[in-house]
Amino acid sequence: MDDHSHAVPPTGGAPLGSLPVEPLLTAEFDADPGAVYERLRGTYGPVAPVGLMGVPVWLALGYTEVTEVLRNESQWRRDVRYWRARAEGRLPRDWPLLAGYEVRQMMFMDGEEHLGARRTHHSALSPFQDARSPEGWELRAAVARYADELVGMLATESGAVGFADLGAQYTRPLLLMVTTKLFGCPVELGDELVMDLWRMLDGGPESGAATGRALGAFTRLAAHRRARPGDDLTSYLLLADPGLTDEQLGRELFMNAVYLNDITGNMVLNTLLEVLRGNATVRRSLSAGQLGETVNRAALANPPVANMCFRFAARDVRLGDVWVRAGDAVSPSAAAAHRDLLAIGSSHMVGATVSTRAHLGWGAGPHQCPSAARELGGMIVTTAVGRFLDHFTRAELTLPPDQLPWRSGPVVRGLRVLPVRYELEPGTLPPRRPDPTEPTAPQPADGYARRLLTVLRRLMPGSKEEGRILP
Repeated sequence: MDDHSHAVPPTGGAPLGSLPVEPLLTAEFDADPGAVYERLRGTYGPVAPVGLMGVPVWLALGYTEVTEVLRNESQWRRDVRYWRARAEGRLPRDWPLLAGYEVRQMMFMDGEEHLGARRTHHSALSPFQDARSPEGWELRAAVARYADELVGMLATESGAVGFADLGAQYTRPLLLMVTTKLFGCPVELGDELVMDLWRMLDGGPESGAATGRALGAFTRLAAHRRARPGDDLTSYLLLADPGLTDEQLGRELFMNAVYLNDITGNMVLNTLLEVLRGNATVRRSLSAGQLGETVNRAALANPPVANMCFRFAARDVRLGDVWVRAGDAVSPSAAAAHRDLLAIGSSHMVGATVSTRAHLGWGAGPHQCPSAARELGGMIVTTAVGRFLDHFTRAELTLPPDQLPWRSGPVVRGLRVLPVRYELEPGTLPPRRPDPTEPTAPQPADGYARRLLTVLRRLMPGSKEEGRILP
């Protein structure tokens, strides 16, 4: 990492630490983050000083400013060692988000180190992204099969007509089953994944301990696959970079699990919500191409990562209407930036398709999701939503859209629950028997899926509301 001084900012640029800041994570933000973004922008312009769990940071709100921060890696660093407040010991030791930023993996690397890690990931992910490869075909078949099994279990437990939470009973177990398959996890690691990833992601008081336990689980998985390689992402990461230690590989698996479960899972739920807001004719008429556009619109309306991970200024720089001092933390807000795109999309001069394709759901710039990961994530989202459309002849929200409970944290904004009244296609049965023409590699068993559902219902935040939301 290059040395840099934390000099006094240029004349007219008040240091971040000297500015009055208002807390970002408030009841108002939980209820209506869009209104908070608009108020901050009206007060400060496209970049605003905010307090994040007691720590002052800059929040980039404008699309131009957000994309500048995301794309200019020479000015905006991801390496947490650039953060001046951390280097000077001014962060509270128990600051809930620090444990995640201290995990040194690809997402928090810069320059050649980052490019090397991206090449490793792209090489390891490519077989699963390619539908023509045995690994890609098998994974696609598995995602569809898991979705069918979960719908079959719903039919068994609740009947062909009833009520369901599409979060706890469909999307979250589906993504955990895909993770188990993709990573080559022994089944017994599933519960650890369920129990700790969510505690860590919400940034609560247990986040530090949860991060440590999750890292330990993935490090053990790395050691397991080093001794017993297979056709899975863990083994292919080792094949792409044999020099990875178990600890290094564990950190990369940790990052991939976060993105696969939380980011991709939120994109599935947000797309389902977009579909449920429409009418039955729209849902039934969705083709593969139209479904892709629906995913874009959902990512635009509710990006799975609302406020992206910090970038740190390498040098004093003007951003929007403020001077950002070297070492200051900036959080690029995709959710706020998308409000600019929505305004452009409503213009008579610009087509809506242009704006939806410019969404930041997968990031932008050198640190955007690798192309293989984007293709893989898109496949999972469209398959999950497509199987839902295949099996459910009717699904209606049991709450008005503006009353749905959201999990609104410092980074992620995702639905806690997605409660529906549903009707399944006639003849929907319990989990079907394996098709002899499909791959015969070991798959998560029905018992594993049921165990995941049991754990999810106990641990997910939405489970507390389930009794009130689902009749």
